[in-house]
Amino acid sequence: MTTQVLTENVRLAGARNASSKEACMAMYDQWATSYNSDLADASQDYVAPILTAQAALQLNNNSRPTVLDAGCGTGLVGQALTKGSVMVIDGADLSPAMLKIAHETGVYRDLILADLTQPIDRPDESYDVVTCCGTFTRGHVGPDPALREFLRVVKKGGTIVATVLHEIWLSGGYKAEVEKLVAEGLATVVSTEVNDYRKGAGDKATFLALRKTGTA
Repeated sequence: MTTQVLTENVRLAGARNASSKEACMAMYDQWATSYNSDLADASQDYVAPILTAQAALQLNNNSRPTVLDAGCGTGLVGQALTKGSVMVIDGADLSPAMLKIAHETGVYRDLILADLTQPIDRPDESYDVVTCCGTFTRGHVGPDPALREFLRVVKKGGTIVATVLHEIWLSGGYKAEVEKLVAEGLATVVSTEVNDYRKGAGDKATFLALRKTGTA
């Protein structure tokens, strides 16, 4: 294993094992400037942002959708989305340093500092699509209230596409929260396909796709 890959894995493990949101934010603030180049390394092959964007584009029914890229980080999902369609994208993230990098991509209309464990500062039914990639993992954001908030800010008939680190899909309460939202009539499950998070790294993600059917 090369020194670069070892450093990347140490950083990723540090982020996933963060003991608090403050520790998580500090980790990403330190990592922001090299995050894209680290995960773009061939040995990492971070495919989750591209797969998230592809799923969102396939499920969207609007010719010019408005999108909230929740936990946008440096803007990898936003950039992938703009390669496939014309849309308006807002981003939200906990790390100011990550938001700075996302701003430099030029693909976002608005970028907001946001803690996804709290209510999102956006009105009800503001977006056609919500994407969330890399945020539902260890040491980050849990399923409640984030998934319910995503349903609140997305329009009826709109979609949510989110990655969940597969090893915590059950133990982290994600499956149970999705079943609860469905039982309440707020959403239907479009897909819970398991796919690569990082090719060649052993990481798998549950790619959750929901369609809003009720009022959150």
